Parts: sequence; structure tokens; C-alpha cells
Amino acid sequence: MAILLTCCLSLFIVNLDATVVNVALPTIHRELDAPVSGLQWVIDAYTLVLAGLLMLSGSTADRFGRRKVFRIGLVTFGVASTLCALAPSLGWLVGFRMLQAIGGSMLNPVAMSIITNTFTERAERARAIGVWGGVVGISSALGPLLGGALVDSVSWRAIFWINVPIALVAVILTGILVPESRAARPRRFDPVGQLLVILILGSLTFGIIEGAAQGWGRPVIIGCFVLSAASLVVLLWYEPRRDQPLIEVGFFRSLPFSGATLIAISAFAGLSSFLFLNALYLQNLRGMTPFEAGLYTLPMAALTAILAPLSGRLVGHRGPRPSLIIAGIALPSAGVLLCLLNEHTPSWQVIISYVVFGIGFGMVNAPITNTAVSGMPRSQAGVAAATASTSRQVGASLGVAIAGTLVIDTAHGPVPTLPNWILIIAFGLLVLALGLFTTGRTARATAAKIADRLD
Repeated sequence: MAILLTCCLSLFIVNLDATVVNVALPTIHRELDAPVSGLQWVIDAYTLVLAGLLMLSGSTADRFGRRKVFRIGLVTFGVASTLCALAPSLGWLVGFRMLQAIGGSMLNPVAMSIITNTFTERAERARAIGVWGGVVGISSALGPLLGGALVDSVSWRAIFWINVPIALVAVILTGILVPESRAARPRRFDPVGQLLVILILGSLTFGIIEGAAQGWGRPVIIGCFVLSAASLVVLLWYEPRRDQPLIEVGFFRSLPFSGATLIAISAFAGLSSFLFLNALYLQNLRGMTPFEAGLYTLPMAALTAILAPLSGRLVGHRGPRPSLIIAGIALPSAGVLLCLLNEHTPSWQVIISYVVFGIGFGMVNAPITNTAVSGMPRSQAGVAAATASTSRQVGASLGVAIAGTLVIDTAHGPVPTLPNWILIIAFGLLVLALGLFTTGRTARATAAKIADRLD
């Protein structure tokens, strides 16, 4: 349990930084004269680098030692957070956010691998993963509340200073509590696969964000989408031909594993869209302070905190299907309620929509992680966990990128539109459809077959 607590500390600050910045965006917009695309890059520079490097970090930890890589990641994250707090301009802030993500990429998959190798019994591991999923939800949901308090009382730079002492404590606890572990047969590095993953994610996100800012017909934007598609084709051709690829394509022959990956993308695209848009809605359209805006998300954080560990227990006893069905109903329902919002909407109606969203997001994390890791050999736990973590960050990046293309500029700053909220409905419906399709008897049979082949 002490090891689990230490790992959850790292998870807390990494996921907190994926969401805490949202509530500071209107302030950053004013103080650094940042356009909408610049605000998107403040978020996506972090999530993109995380998504691009999580696979590499997971396999590196399996080879050189999970505790060693974990501590390097904590130090890098703490130093980069300090630099973000001191950033003199938007460009520097985006650059330091990328450095911060390099450190963060060494934390989540490595911590999950440590947990998987510590909790070896199935039900015990499911409960531990439930706690892990709860921290994911709590840190992601508490980000706006904590960020709003810091922006109002100190400045937007304080949202980065807070990471430094937490990272320092985690470094000390890791040295005392966490045993060193390695994979019995670590995977070889795959530089070509790593480059292809970066090209796919980077060019796609750049095309979406800058396409809205510069025009969709510009050659550089079209070239980005072509490069992303071509890189994906090459990746699918190249990886199965390697003995130890960066991405184990064979994992995706398991329908539950593939479903967990796509559900993670959809759920976190919905979450990142929700947090990005509500910071703009509450502050720019309704004129709230950052703290007031963060306070409005407290019901969502509370529901996430309560339901995430309960979802973990439900997964341990009943499997992932019930949790995914509840999430798949609640998330699009929240999207429907969000479609009714305007500058005059009563506060109780706004809060109800946030409560429903919190129910959906609180239920979705545990089944994602449990399904991704369960059935995979423990020697490849780092790769399996990194795949699940990568899919979350890919979803977060795409959610902000797509949502930003639909906001409009007003005299008070950028504000969301009806298509933004409809997008959240679509993400929620994907969670429901994939949850039903990939957790049935036929899907479970494919998982068992792949597990036998991997063993």
C-alpha cells in the first residue's frame, strides 16, 4: 500500500497538470496575448509529448529498471515545472510544457508497471487499479478547482510551483519504499516506430489546431494530414515485422484491449473538451473569476472521487461491462444537458450537467486500465500500461484540438458553441457502443486466445 501511495503521488501531479491549466487559460490569454491556437498548444504540447513518449518510457523502464526511470522522471518533471512557472512568454511556456511532459512520460506507465508487479493476485490487483483509476479521476477533476484558487490568490504561475514539493516528496519515498524491478526479457528499442508515432500524433494535432487558425486549404495543413495518414500506414506495415516492436500490434487482436484503447481515447477526448470549454464558458461568457469557475466543477470532482474506486470494485467482481454501460449513458446525457447552457442558465442547471458528467467519467477509468493490463504477461506490463496511458493522452490532445476549432471569438474572449457540446455527446456514445461491443462473450474469447499466444 505504501508503494501504491508513492506511485499515486506521481500520477496525481502528471494528471493534475493535464487539467489544472485549463482554468488559467483566460488569464494566460490576457497576460501573454495568446490566441485560441496558442491556448490549445499550452494544453496539447503537454499531452502530445506524453502520448508520443509513453511507449518508449515503459519499455526503457522494463530494461534499465523501473525505480531508476521513475526517479529520473520525477526530477525532470519538478525542474520543468519550475521553468514553466518562470516562463517569460507563450513560446517559452509551450516549450517548457514539452519538457515537463518528457518527465511525465516516465511516471504513469512505469508506476502502473510497478503496481502490476507488486499486486500479483487478480482481485487484489483490480482493487489497486481501482485506487489508481480513482487518482486519475480525482487529479483530473480537481485540476480546475485547485487551479482557480491558485490563479485568483497568487497567479497562473502558481499552478506549476505546486508540483515542485510533491515531486520532491515522491522522489524521497521512491528511494525508501519502491524496490527495483526489471523485465526478465526487456524489449529492444524501436527508433523507427517511435519516430512514426511522433509523426502521426504531431502532424495530426498540428493540422487540426493550425488548420482552424490558418485555413484548412493551406498546403502545409493538407501536408500534415497526408503525413499523419502515411505514417500510420507505414507503422502498421513496419511494426508487425519487428521481433520486438514499440507497439505490439498483436495486443489489438484482443477485442477488449482494442476496446479499452478506443474507449480511453473517447472518454478523455470528452473530458479534455469539457474542461477546456467550461473554463471559457464560465469565465468569458458568464464573467466568473477563475476560482468561481473551478468551484463550479467541484460536484464533478466529488462524483469522480466517490465513483472511481467503487467502479474499481465493480470491475473486480462483475467485470468491466457494467461500469462502461453506466459511463456510456451518463456521458452523452451530460452532453445533452450542456447543449442547453447559455449565459443566463440557472446555476443549479449548470451544476446538474456537471454532476452527470462526473458520474460518467468516474465510472470509466477503472475498466479501461483493468482491461488493458489484465491477460497480458507481466514481463510486458510496461508496454501494455503505456498503451493504455498513451490512448488517454491521445484522446486528451484530440479533444482540445477539435474543440478549439469550434469556439468563436467575442469581445470577452473565446467562447464555446453548440457544436462543441454536441461533440461531447458523440464521445459519450462511442464509449457506450464500444463498451457493449468489446465486453461480450465473443470479445472475451479473443482476449483469452491472444493471452495464450503471448504466453
